[in-house]
Amino acid sequence: MATSPIDLQRPEGKGLAAGTLGLWGSTVIGLASTAPVYSLVATLGFVVLAVGAQAPIAFVIAFIPMLFIAFAYRELNNDVPDCGTTFTWGTKAFGPWVGWMGGWGVAVAGMVVLANLAQIAGIYFWALVDGIVGNPDDALLADNVPLVTATGVVFIAAMTWVSWRGVEIGERIQNVLLAIQYVALAIFVVAALWQFFAGTAPDPTPFDWSWFNPFAFTEWSGFVEAVLLALFIYWGWDTCLALNEETKDPKRIPGRAALLTTVILLFTYVGVTVAAMMYAGLGETGTGLGNEANADDFFLAIKDGLLGPLGWVLVVAVMISAISSTQTTILPTARGTLAMAAYKALPRRFATVHPRYKTPSFSTLVMGVVAIVYYVGMTLISDNILQDSILSLGLAIAFYYAITGYACVWYFRRELFDSTRNFFYRFLLPLLGSLMLTYAFVQSAIDMYDVDYGYTVLLGIGGTFVLGIGSLAFGVLLMLLWFLFPRAKAFFRGESLNRDTPVLVPEDPADYARSIDGGLV
Repeated sequence: MATSPIDLQRPEGKGLAAGTLGLWGSTVIGLASTAPVYSLVATLGFVVLAVGAQAPIAFVIAFIPMLFIAFAYRELNNDVPDCGTTFTWGTKAFGPWVGWMGGWGVAVAGMVVLANLAQIAGIYFWALVDGIVGNPDDALLADNVPLVTATGVVFIAAMTWVSWRGVEIGERIQNVLLAIQYVALAIFVVAALWQFFAGTAPDPTPFDWSWFNPFAFTEWSGFVEAVLLALFIYWGWDTCLALNEETKDPKRIPGRAALLTTVILLFTYVGVTVAAMMYAGLGETGTGLGNEANADDFFLAIKDGLLGPLGWVLVVAVMISAISSTQTTILPTARGTLAMAAYKALPRRFATVHPRYKTPSFSTLVMGVVAIVYYVGMTLISDNILQDSILSLGLAIAFYYAITGYACVWYFRRELFDSTRNFFYRFLLPLLGSLMLTYAFVQSAIDMYDVDYGYTVLLGIGGTFVLGIGSLAFGVLLMLLWFLFPRAKAFFRGESLNRDTPVLVPEDPADYARSIDGGLV
């Protein structure tokens, strides 16, 4: 009986679709991952409540650590263009234990935010239907929890399929979805400024350069709260780096796309904030940005007064933003777990790559299933617990971003002072960014410990603290459990991944063989 020959040569890379994305595609995916419209909706009102007229400078200050960490990502990616990003770099710099926890931080952030995005997409979808149908307030479909939850599950499943189907189709969809978001933001800014200059704005407030004065903050606690809130809306640009093995120039394009993404976001957030302040003012009543009743959804509060019959445009934009980010959030986590499995830090099944679509098929599907189970589970237990888990998201973000910055400094420690460029981009700026994020992590944890923070109290302390720190601690437990498996020994002994391991490490030929069409089986 004839059999097909099996090629046991070491395959190059991890089987992903190399050369798929260019600079524009990477940037689009990075922008989509941050969900710019939804991020503004979720944070703008709370930032104004915290610091008032200093909201624009708060967004600028929060941009600084993001930029510094983006430099760390760029430098590490130039030397080690691996889709494991924080996991791979942390392991090369500090060893397997720190690297594994860095990878877990990425996974936790992705899982929690997916539940949030799905819920928002479901709520806004049915809010749009309510607006079209004209449902009365006591029969709003957007208030129907089972219906919203089911819709959110459908959105996660659909975006998981898109991610499984391939990066190229995902990029095409993201081009359309991101264009819709920015058209909506442009309409918002133009309409707000038009009404300001026409004198028809509800509280026209002339632009003032003092809004950008970093020394005008009156309370340190308010300043810290505002910056921590602003950090959240920049998060997501690192998706560009997670797709490095699928770009046309893995060493240069992802880093450039990350930097370009953060700069575009800065101008977007500051521009929209200034326009909103000029249109609505900072009043504590009506449509004022200082009105606590509008803090959790400023766009929804002003859409009718600003755009009249076209107010639905903002509802669609928020919904599209959440759906778009749902798909792009799956990408980095799936590739992170793919890399972890390739280096034996997770079970080998996670390294499975679809033979045709060249995507981390098993990791992508697991990410979608886990997100759905988490979302439905948290909703069934308590919506307040779900909201507190979302509030705790900043801890995981600051955790793995800081690890990346410190990894940059330590990985390049022997060449930090070889040139002025190395001093700034591999030492000073990444170190400052990491120190800022470390402070943000510690300060956030202290604040979250208070029982008055968030919506729940667990174990006699703030539920947000329990969920945030608990999710990271759960990662330690999983890491120790994996350590007990024989396959894990090579990783934890520093054999499958260390400082000298070549980039794009191929899978072990004893574990995987090449199929005829080049996919992993």
